[in-house]
Amino acid sequence: MQDFSEDLRALRRRLDEAAEYLDIETSRKRLAELEPELSRQDLWDDQTKAQAVTREYASLKEDVDLQGAMESRLVDAEDLYELAREEDDDTLAGDLQSMVASLAAEFDQLELRSLFTGEHDSLDAVCEVHAKDGGTDAQDWAEMLVRMYQRWVERRGFSMEIDDMNQGQEAGILSATFIIKGRYANGLMASERGVHRLVRMSPFDSQHRRQTSFAAVTVVPFFEDLSGEVTIDEKDLRIDTFRSSSAGGQHVNVTDSAVRITHLPTGLVVSCQNERSQHQNKARAMQILAARLAERAREERVAELSVMAGPKAQIGWGSQIRSYVLAPFQLVKDLRTDYETGNVAAVLDGDLDQFMEAFLRWRRTPSR
Repeated sequence: MQDFSEDLRALRRRLDEAAEYLDIETSRKRLAELEPELSRQDLWDDQTKAQAVTREYASLKEDVDLQGAMESRLVDAEDLYELAREEDDDTLAGDLQSMVASLAAEFDQLELRSLFTGEHDSLDAVCEVHAKDGGTDAQDWAEMLVRMYQRWVERRGFSMEIDDMNQGQEAGILSATFIIKGRYANGLMASERGVHRLVRMSPFDSQHRRQTSFAAVTVVPFFEDLSGEVTIDEKDLRIDTFRSSSAGGQHVNVTDSAVRITHLPTGLVVSCQNERSQHQNKARAMQILAARLAERAREERVAELSVMAGPKAQIGWGSQIRSYVLAPFQLVKDLRTDYETGNVAAVLDGDLDQFMEAFLRWRRTPSR
């Protein structure tokens, strides 16, 4: 009989580790606290709170149920191995091999959860894409990036809401603001924060010369309620309304329903034009502004700590994080992690998971 004892011990160790990084005991206690909340008849009187409670419950239950299911399957494999040993039955070796391989593959995926070390990695993400240097090519590149993230969202089973999009003069877009909703969306999209560089034969150049263009991506966590994170004084805001012009919004109309909010102390500007009414556009713009102000405050705290800790090399805003080369060869390379692939078409069609995983591992390394 083939010896599976070491394989099963290794899986048992990985299951114990999963219980730790998923914090299963804490999750069970929190689920017990949330269950009475869910059964309250007046829960949905406050829809914001109700959505937060149900979402937290679903996330915690997903982890507890997953860990429990893997525990059950591992026990089945251990019991089957004991039975095979007792009866010296080699015919069960194939089944055991399949069970061990399947569990190992699932642990490989589950262990990605341990890479989410950021405080707000589990939240939704507010993302912005801005065309930078490169003229019309850069504007086209910015639109290509938005499409790339749309395809990635579809692959992950997430959802994406485009709240604002400014069209380019000839092609592409000048900028876009969108929210990606899904568990760990912010942690995954953190890998995209920075400047993306495209090298290709320009379709906008009459001589079809090679062109280098740049687009910048910003990502901040999205909070449904930021009252505990940041305070915004209405006196610090300039609110302008204008006619919606988004090409992709289902509810865009010809009234002055779009809203632009300028935060005067910081100069931050947020626009939203994709909701049904001016009131809804203002509410969403305020949420996005609050998220950006909260992230700005966190960055300032980190900067203060960095000054106290001494100089440290970092990839910051304005730094190129990834190159996408379409000519004279095919290559996408992340300049932080050195992860690369020659399948550019797949990446531009949303195949980003390997880049994101490499970034999460790079971010966790002690040298960082």
